[in-house]
Amino acid sequence: MKSLAKGFIVLSAGALLMSAPAFAQSMSSGHTQLMTTVPSSSLTVTDWYKQPVYDPSNAKIGDINDVLVGSNGEINAVIVGVGGFLGAGEKDVAVNFNSVKKTMKDNKTYLTLDTTKDALKNAPGFKYDSDKTSWVPVKD
Repeated sequence: MKSLAKGFIVLSAGALLMSAPAFAQSMSSGHTQLMTTVPSSSLTVTDWYKQPVYDPSNAKIGDINDVLVGSNGEINAVIVGVGGFLGAGEKDVAVNFNSVKKTMKDNKTYLTLDTTKDALKNAPGFKYDSDKTSWVPVKD
C-alpha cells in the first residue's frame, strides 16, 4: 500500500512539474504586450504635466494641470490653468493636445500655445468632477 501511495505521489509531482512551463507560458503570453525597447520617438508625460505654457512672445499664460488620454490610448487634450494667484481664482480650460508646441530651451522642455492669456481666460471653463472622474464644463 505504501509503494502505491509513493507511486501516486511521484506520478502527481511529475504531472505538476510537466504542466508548470505551460502554465507559466500562458501567464506571460496574455494580452499584455511587454517591450524590450522604448520607441525613440516616445515622449514622457512629465514633459507636459505641471509645466508652464507660454504664448508666442514668451509671456507665461498658464500651467498644464492635466493630460487627457482618449480611449484609444492617445493623448487628445490638456487642461490649462490660467489666471489666479497660487491656484486661487484660476480657471481651467481644455486645449487640443496638438495645439501645444514642445521645444527645448536651456535643456528644459518649453511649451507654447499660439494664443493669448486673455483668449484662454475667455474660453469655456472646466472643473474636475471626482465622482465622475472626468472634467466637466463649468456652468455659468
